[in-house]
Amino acid sequence: MKARIFQKPKNAMQSGRAGTQRWILEFAPAEARKPDPLMGWAGSGDTQRQIRLGFASQAEALAYAERNGIDAEVVAPPVRTLKIQAYADNFR
Repeated sequence: MKARIFQKPKNAMQSGRAGTQRWILEFAPAEARKPDPLMGWAGSGDTQRQIRLGFASQAEALAYAERNGIDAEVVAPPVRTLKIQAYADNFR
């Protein structure tokens, strides 16, 4: 089993950062999705894609992966850059 451990980024449409401190362990797809012959919906027999585990820290997520024999790859969180500007700068 392959998985990735990452920290969920902030939603670009909102200013709040709730839930961004948690680390997520998400399994990689084991098989490709294929269209259902009757309805045309995309699906697969891979049930691991439905599982997302949350952890308080990166170390906890790595410890869980090692304890359960999961080959995990850690994805570094995106660097947060702030563009500081005053409201008056809009009128210059």
